[in-house]
Amino acid sequence: MFDFIVDSHCHLDLLEDKGFELSEILKNCRENKVDILQTICTNITDINRLLKFCEFDDRIYASCGIHPCNVSMQPKINADDIVKICLDYPKIIGIGETGLDYFHDTTHVDLQKEIFIEHIKASRITKLPTIIHSRNADLDMKEILINQSRNGEFPALLHCFSSSYDLAKTAIDLNIFISIAGIVTFKNANDLQEIVKKIPLEHLLIETDSPYLSPSPHRGKINQPSYVVHVAKAIAEIKGLSFVDVVNQTTKNFLKIFKRVKI
Repeated sequence: MFDFIVDSHCHLDLLEDKGFELSEILKNCRENKVDILQTICTNITDINRLLKFCEFDDRIYASCGIHPCNVSMQPKINADDIVKICLDYPKIIGIGETGLDYFHDTTHVDLQKEIFIEHIKASRITKLPTIIHSRNADLDMKEILINQSRNGEFPALLHCFSSSYDLAKTAIDLNIFISIAGIVTFKNANDLQEIVKKIPLEHLLIETDSPYLSPSPHRGKINQPSYVVHVAKAIAEIKGLSFVDVVNQTTKNFLKIFKRVKI
């Protein structure tokens, strides 16, 4: 049984930019038994900054990639570029975040798709999971995931899930994990809560996506990794399970997909 919690997706660089001290963030995590954090890369040019967080504490890991909204502002990378960075740094455990975002940016859709596929190729080579951002792009996301799965298996997860059950079902069928963030605690998140009921616990991860999307009862505050405990509590309530079971299984799932993590 795993009795510690994982925040599978946070942004320590953005929290630092907002004035948070890393030592205070980790203190709050310890008090809530949040023992592993993954700080997520959104600009590949910032990877060295993220690796410094990993050097600060054994519990911190990082990913490597480019957020879909940043593809036009970052170097045009390919799979080999990503693979080289991942091989050089063992504390990089995931690839991304990458994917499609048609809510914030529809001016670079083709480039988003191209760079997303390069991340998937890197994931296929390294066996490190692709961390997928998908917003207002369900049809194209579904098509890419199905087509890329035909080209060869790759580990992956849909992060901060807020899409349709159809996309969730596609992900489950392709053995892609689904990560739930603080949105699930919102009173008006009925659709997402119904989807969470249907997703087997064996396919779920939990995250904060901090500093964004602070869960109840902290709405209106800046989100931080220790608040992931509220996501676990909400999933337990929605699915009629114990908090202990949700913590155990989501941590087990995280360690299953992020194989570089040492405990």
